[in-house]
Amino acid sequence: IFFCTFGFFFFLFHLQKLENMKKWFLISIAVVSLGANAQIKAILGDWRTVDDKTGEKRSIVTIYKGSDGLYYGKISKMLMYTDLDLKCDQCKGEDYNAPIEGLVIIRGMKAEDGQLVGGKVLDPESGKFYYGKIYLKDGKLVLRGSLDKRGFLGRNQTWIR
Repeated sequence: IFFCTFGFFFFLFHLQKLENMKKWFLISIAVVSLGANAQIKAILGDWRTVDDKTGEKRSIVTIYKGSDGLYYGKISKMLMYTDLDLKCDQCKGEDYNAPIEGLVIIRGMKAEDGQLVGGKVLDPESGKFYYGKIYLKDGKLVLRGSLDKRGFLGRNQTWIR
């Protein structure tokens, strides 16, 4: 009887420790999740694109969450007067000859670990789609467009608020 009672209390003691470990594990996951969610919220909103060659601000892109739960980015305003009437003449399908201002260039991204991944990015100058990844670095938005899903073959663009 002594061993049964001792074994039962030993089991309860370790069960209590296990419950505490579970609680701390769940709390740590919640904290990490909140941090990642804050990163995504910081990505949303208006960003100024910068020309890679000249350094001039070209447009304002608004990044938003769609009704389907995925993330999108639209050129909401062209900043250079020479670009105001540009059309996407290199685009295919429904985007062909669409005005650049108002064009959705970031499509179908999902939130993962504080980044937006898994979608496509349209380059309106070439009309080509690239795999996309968006994250924040030093308060700036980094858009990685690549030929491959893993992001090895591509380049970064940095946008500012």
